[in-house]
Amino acid sequence: MNVTTIDWAIIGAFFVISLLIGLYTSKKAGSSAKEFFLSGRNMPWWLLGVSMVATTFSADTPNLVTDIVRKNGVAGNWAWWAFLLTGMLTVFVYAKLWRRSEVTTDLEFYELRYAGKGAAFLRAFRALYLGVFFNVVIMATVSLAAIKIGGVMLGLSPIQTLLIASIVTVLYSSLGGLKGVLLTDFFQFFIAMIGSFGAAYFIIDLPEIGSLNNLLTHENVAGKLDFLPDFSDPNAYIPLFLMPIAIQWWATWYPGAEPGGGGYIAQRMLSAKDEKNAIGATLFFNIAHYAMRPWPWILIALSSLIIFPNISDLQTAFPDIPADKLGDDLAYSAMLTYLPTGLIGIVLASLIAAVMSTLSTHLNWGSSYIVNDFYLRFMKPEASDKELVAVGRISTVVLMILSATLALALSSALDAFNILLQIGAGTGLIFILRWFWWRINAYTEISAMAISFVVAIFFEVINPKVEWIMIPENQAYLKLIYSVSITTVGWLLVTFFTAPEKDEVLLSFYRKVTPAAFGWKKVLDRYPGEKQVIGQLPKEIGLMAIGSVMIYSALFATGFFIYGNFLSGTIAAIIAIAGGIFVIKSWKTMN
Repeated sequence: MNVTTIDWAIIGAFFVISLLIGLYTSKKAGSSAKEFFLSGRNMPWWLLGVSMVATTFSADTPNLVTDIVRKNGVAGNWAWWAFLLTGMLTVFVYAKLWRRSEVTTDLEFYELRYAGKGAAFLRAFRALYLGVFFNVVIMATVSLAAIKIGGVMLGLSPIQTLLIASIVTVLYSSLGGLKGVLLTDFFQFFIAMIGSFGAAYFIIDLPEIGSLNNLLTHENVAGKLDFLPDFSDPNAYIPLFLMPIAIQWWATWYPGAEPGGGGYIAQRMLSAKDEKNAIGATLFFNIAHYAMRPWPWILIALSSLIIFPNISDLQTAFPDIPADKLGDDLAYSAMLTYLPTGLIGIVLASLIAAVMSTLSTHLNWGSSYIVNDFYLRFMKPEASDKELVAVGRISTVVLMILSATLALALSSALDAFNILLQIGAGTGLIFILRWFWWRINAYTEISAMAISFVVAIFFEVINPKVEWIMIPENQAYLKLIYSVSITTVGWLLVTFFTAPEKDEVLLSFYRKVTPAAFGWKKVLDRYPGEKQVIGQLPKEIGLMAIGSVMIYSALFATGFFIYGNFLSGTIAAIIAIAGGIFVIKSWKTMN
């Protein structure tokens, strides 16, 4: 592929602007830990929403979608489309609760909701477990995508790619704090969108593809276009649709799609001006993430089935790519090598933006756990703001080094995605219920975390060797069912066999956050003078359902129009518009 001076100039300009933003925000970011990690709790919904979108548009996301489409067709995307339900639950139920909590990180929540050694252990352990272990795995998958892009499009070795991406990202992340990340995300979002839409438009017009109609009718593609899997085939509809839509979205924990909100999504809600801006940010994120972005990736993935129908074709075209990095996800980068001068520069800048926006968010988020929930809480409570910012900047560098090292050992983004889902299986329901059910305690969460991890290790590492539980290859989804069932039964037993939190802890949390009172009634009834907040939970769940229908309708309306089915597209578009009007009006009237 010929990357010209014009392309390099575009990429260079992108790097310079990103660094300038970091320098611009560095002075204010260094003034306090709260400014470094929460940007003063004064951010508007549109900036936070765009940042969420930019962060989740990681360079490994189009690779993941390509892997899914090539293996399971468009319907395979329900593996992540189902998480829209989680997202909309966060929008209308949990966004305002997080903002009311006024914690600095979502891990600080543990010592607001629970008390004693159990709460302290949860906060400390998860600060390292999520902030370091999980975070490093996620960043490694992003770095793996960068390696594949650098190898295919620029001919760079894995180490060269990681050095370039890491140095620039660490510089502006450690200098500018969250505000630097937010402003850079805003700039990178538009670069990423222009690049992905421009690439899809050009690739469809390649001589090898011919036109959109030729693409959709090609024998390699025609059988992979359905939005839903074949419901006459249990081996198709159970893993591709039923499992994600019935179990996965509420039962598993995955960064960016946590049931009840959490992680960097919670970090942005906590930095919002007020509850309405927290809701608006997450609403915009879900609309853009699920309705606006998928189709360019899907179209490029479908096109790759014509030019590179098999992995062997990718190996022939790119013989210098290491064997352990070859996979269906590589096809996305391979298709981008067909782009012309100028557009190559924009697309490369967009992919670099995708890498950097995700890495920078995870670096700031992970270091916030290390600083606020481990160093300040347990190691040096008297630490000054200056010292905390310094520790945050050092931890940013260390996290990047660890993730880059792990990336060199990974081979597939989809494999990492599945492993992370398995590790979090069965814990999601706790994150949904802990705001509304007084009986959940610290040991509920500790047991769920331990059981889900042990079960994941058993199914992913031990069972394939000893085969104590026979799982047919075409029924791999049984692992998720077993994991969710075992973990859920385990933490429920622990919950009922351990003492609840003390009333003063529960009442303090209830007064601070004011969730709907129905799940707290047993405690509140012991204190006749305590106000019982009725809340609007039924209305909020209704809005979640309407919002989900709205976004799915918008997603499928676009697909119908692309497929040339204008009647179905028009009907879906009308449903999406009607739902959008209702949801936006409801948001504007929320307190």
